[in-house]
Amino acid sequence: MVAIHPEAHTAGDRRKLARSTSWVLVALLLATAWASLAVGASGVSLPAAIGDLLAGREIEARTRIILWDIRLPRLLTGMMVGASLAVAGAVLQGLFRNPLADPGLVGVSAGAGLGAISAIVLGGLLHLGLSGVFGPALVPVMAFAGSWLSVSVLYLIATRGGRTSVATMLLGGIALAAMTAAFSGLLIYIADDQQLRDLTFWSLGSLAGSSWSRTLYAAPLMLTALIAAPALARGLNALALGETAAHHLGIPVQRLKTLAILVVAAAVGAATAISGGIGFVGIVVPHLLRLATGPEHRALLINSALLGASLLLIADVISRSIVAPSELPIGIITAVVGGPFFLWILLRRRASLEI
Repeated sequence: MVAIHPEAHTAGDRRKLARSTSWVLVALLLATAWASLAVGASGVSLPAAIGDLLAGREIEARTRIILWDIRLPRLLTGMMVGASLAVAGAVLQGLFRNPLADPGLVGVSAGAGLGAISAIVLGGLLHLGLSGVFGPALVPVMAFAGSWLSVSVLYLIATRGGRTSVATMLLGGIALAAMTAAFSGLLIYIADDQQLRDLTFWSLGSLAGSSWSRTLYAAPLMLTALIAAPALARGLNALALGETAAHHLGIPVQRLKTLAILVVAAAVGAATAISGGIGFVGIVVPHLLRLATGPEHRALLINSALLGASLLLIADVISRSIVAPSELPIGIITAVVGGPFFLWILLRRRASLEI
């Protein structure tokens, strides 16, 4: 008779639970996508438009513009931004081996914002005009550079001897956010009126500025990060045992860290460039899924993308509905939910944070 270790049942059950969760999250994403297309202050009926399309009747010009040029790019942008922020949070938490890591809390989003603000204010003034070289893609490129620099500096500050100090990570993130906020404030101070109007987009985060052009310029970075992230799963699983143990398991630790930093930088940089600062998605989503289905990173990263996309679409629908016909910034919605959730995580782990 073959003896089966009880942990084998647990691992198998966790994998089945993760697959079942994925299907549930796919259904949730489809439902929220429908709501995102259907809900709005214009009164356009999505079912009526679909009925006209299926019947071969021409859709009214106003309806076509609202659905195709406004709501659809907004839907795709929201899905990619939510998925990117959630996956970036999951990768950061795996890299630092702590669920308190979040792009907004540790200064990565602030670095991306500084890069984007630099592109808006200084892009045409730099040598030969970077805006002429990169065109409309300058903002995502600079946001990527800012987020890459921030996460690289943070890792160097917080990690020593293969161990990451949570307290150093959080304090270093606060310092980085303060410095980038100071530089951002200086750029805002010298900005002209048109640039100031553009920069209000960054204050609280929103999908209101979504368009096909913005989506197409930022999508390559976000999609590259989302596709590359699951390839890091095996390495992040091993890294949970420590860098020395991961090395003995055959994981190229330094290359893993470099790729993880690039994935986070691309995801956060492009997401921030297109939507502004939206916080707490990167800490809420991975932590919820880790509690529900376990820490295995392949399932965690895939499910984080699905749940992150859904939650941001839900927040966007709420922001469009709660004060219609005006819009409430999405950053307010995510902060109202994410702030108390972060405090709950902090209280659960306060014993391990004492220094």
